[in-house]
Amino acid sequence: MTTSLQRQFEFLAEIERLREVDRQNLLLDGSRQENSAEHSWHLALYALALAPYAAPEVSIPRVIRMLLLHDIVEIDVGDHPIDEPTDWDAVALAEQQAQRRIFGLLPTEQGRELTALWVEFELAESADARFAKALDYCQPIFQTLYADQPLRDHMRVVRENLATGRATCLKDRFPEAYDAATALIAGASLPQDAFAARLAFLAEADRLKTVLRASKIAAGTRQENSAEHSWHIMMYAWILSPHSVAGIDLDRVLTMLLLHDLVEIDAGDVPIHSAPDAAEAARIEAAEHRAAQRIFGLLPLPQAENCMELWQDFEAAESGDAVFAKSIDRIQPVLLNLANGGGSWVDYDVSLPQLDTRVGSKVARGVPDVWAHLRELLLPWFTAHNRL
Repeated sequence: MTTSLQRQFEFLAEIERLREVDRQNLLLDGSRQENSAEHSWHLALYALALAPYAAPEVSIPRVIRMLLLHDIVEIDVGDHPIDEPTDWDAVALAEQQAQRRIFGLLPTEQGRELTALWVEFELAESADARFAKALDYCQPIFQTLYADQPLRDHMRVVRENLATGRATCLKDRFPEAYDAATALIAGASLPQDAFAARLAFLAEADRLKTVLRASKIAAGTRQENSAEHSWHIMMYAWILSPHSVAGIDLDRVLTMLLLHDLVEIDAGDVPIHSAPDAAEAARIEAAEHRAAQRIFGLLPLPQAENCMELWQDFEAAESGDAVFAKSIDRIQPVLLNLANGGGSWVDYDVSLPQLDTRVGSKVARGVPDVWAHLRELLLPWFTAHNRL
């Protein structure tokens, strides 16, 4: 019989494919196209950073959840640039079929929860959905306007979108964003105010998409980056939250995981199996703390302080929320390694006792039944490779 946990892991493995869906937008450094997984992470960060501009009735935690899942249907349907001729009715029908298939992988109640949020986003009738849609319109615009060398054709799309396209609604729905975008298009400098500071923070955060991790994506074609990793583990936390041994504030956990790897923009990723000595660990800790101060310091007060507090809570791993978040952060790389014939376990010559110490003990603190399930999955690999 298929258990709920098995169905949850099947869903989490399936949505990993969102990393392979390329969008029209480029990263700010122009190095490659953005993918839909890291786009979804960036949009969640937009929701957090631009929360002060939402209407009072908007629930930012619900907006973040909408944005985490809104593009999952693109696994089946792909992304459709707004400036290309498209049968949008056919796309809408295909997306409905995709959401039924993908969310249908989950246990029934969770599938209904995600379906309801996805439908709410698509209808754009609630206050939460309207703000989420506004952010979804904003990010590609500022992704172009803040680029190191924006492409001429991308600038054309931005101008047309704001003048006659779907982003015209920003003039009424999100005037601060509309005014900033039109000013940047005209070549003007933005006033040094709180909105400009938040845009600068969001532009800086784009660099997380270029930080590579030790694990490869499940397809094995490339290393994963820390932005798409952050999106994926936020989905892990959401879906696996019923397995937490302690009461948690899931929205607070999701915010921790949204922010937790931003320090890697300055400090880089530190593979868990690299096993640094005490001196190196202290150096890394200091570098990450400096990075947190710099990056969160781009935000206005008190938002900068709130983000710093959440990051420090995560790092300390003492609160119930942080213990659960740390547990979740260790789970996803295990499954990526299994999908890649051992992955970083081979690269770092990892034995099962080492994995139990470095990963299992931390996962078991927050979700012991999940670790028991995972260990059954990975035991055959370690047995076959004489790493017990």
